[in-house]
Amino acid sequence: MTKKILIVRTSSLGDLVHMLPAISDIARHVADAQIDWIVEESFAEIPAWHPAIHEVIPVAHRRWRKHWWSGETRSARNALRKNLDGRRYDIVLDMQALMKSVWLVRQTHGVRHGLDRKSAREPLASFFYDVKHTVNFWQPAVTRQRELAAAAFNYVYDGEPDFGLDAITAGVEIQPYAVIMPSASRDDKLWPAADWQKVFGRLHEHGLNLKLLSGSPSETERAMELVAGNSRAEVLPRMGLTDVAKVLAGARIMVGLDSGLTHLSAGLGRPTIGIYKASTPVRTPLEGPAYTASLGERGNAPSAETVLSAVEQALAFDDSSRADLLGSDTPVSGQ
Repeated sequence: MTKKILIVRTSSLGDLVHMLPAISDIARHVADAQIDWIVEESFAEIPAWHPAIHEVIPVAHRRWRKHWWSGETRSARNALRKNLDGRRYDIVLDMQALMKSVWLVRQTHGVRHGLDRKSAREPLASFFYDVKHTVNFWQPAVTRQRELAAAAFNYVYDGEPDFGLDAITAGVEIQPYAVIMPSASRDDKLWPAADWQKVFGRLHEHGLNLKLLSGSPSETERAMELVAGNSRAEVLPRMGLTDVAKVLAGARIMVGLDSGLTHLSAGLGRPTIGIYKASTPVRTPLEGPAYTASLGERGNAPSAETVLSAVEQALAFDDSSRADLLGSDTPVSGQ
């Protein structure tokens, strides 16, 4: 009999990427699982990439909260309520444990699972679950999500995280370019331009062109300033998540600030270096099947020399992996 499951995790980009291995685990351990996922509309592409997701249910909380009582917003909220009211699930699993996710959970029908008050970021959320689980707070996000899913469905997970992103990576040829994410929504995350220039120079020495990502006009302006006069670098236009993911999937290496796209690169299996300055990598380190380095700490950015060393290690890892594939008669392009 099909086991109908609803996952509640609406945002943000990096957190949704961290969720994907837990979805792979559920699909592997729960027989005949039919998994739906409630997610913020701007990130709806991410769960849709995973082959185990049956239906993506978008919400627009970020947009609605700006005009919560407008006629348009109330109509959209009522439509969502009717949509959820018409569904019946065996298990509703809130993997966010925030009051904004509880608002959604309370509109669903099914046994509601979530974190207990000692494990939840917002302890009040735990009072709204039928079944509560303890998960150690200070551990990597991917592990934390895998443990919560395993507790909810009573299995023991094992093996390396499987992000389920073959739909993005299949058939993508690795090309001689590096993806750079030099911008962030907060100035305290930024890394000095002089240090970026050293990294750009080293990547060019390895024969790599640069593709810079940006998510807003101000980020685009900053990226263009960083590569002004550099004929081997381009600032990419703003794209949808699937198009960005395909760019990342084809890169030799990605170097970026602690951002959702940097975590996505790691999940896609590309050698990825993350620069942390305003946050700690203890709970949100980069994770993926290729080389990853989570450098720096809150209030203590990594030096250019530290990042350059990681670049050398990442490229050596990639060269070794590609050589192994060639040795196994598997075609590899971009040589």
